[in-house]
Amino acid sequence: MSSKWRRFEVLLPLQFNDGRPIDQEWLAEAVLEVVGEFGAASYETQRVEGHWRHSGVIYRDNLVRIVVDVPDASKNREWMKRFKERWKTRLDQIDLWIVSYRVEIE
Repeated sequence: MSSKWRRFEVLLPLQFNDGRPIDQEWLAEAVLEVVGEFGAASYETQRVEGHWRHSGVIYRDNLVRIVVDVPDASKNREWMKRFKERWKTRLDQIDLWIVSYRVEIE
C-alpha cells in the first residue's frame, strides 16, 4: 500500500442558505459520487454546527461530513475541486468547505 495518502473531509449542509431543507437523497448522491470515484467513503451523520460571516451576514449551518482517504495524487485533488464546484452550485451555497491533509495508513 502506498505510504502517500490524503484525507478529504467535505462538509455538506442540511439546509440551503435561506433555511429550506436539502433533500436527503441529494446528500446520498454526493456520497455515492465519491464512492463511485474512489471505491469507498465514510459518511458521518452526526450534525456539525458551523457559524460564519459573509458580507456582514452571520450564517448558522447544520452540516454532515463525508470522509475519504485516497492516494495523494494531483488527479485526486483535481477531482475533489470539481466535486466541490458541482455541489456548491447544486446546493446553491456561497461556499462548500473541503479540507485535506496527509495521512498515514497503517
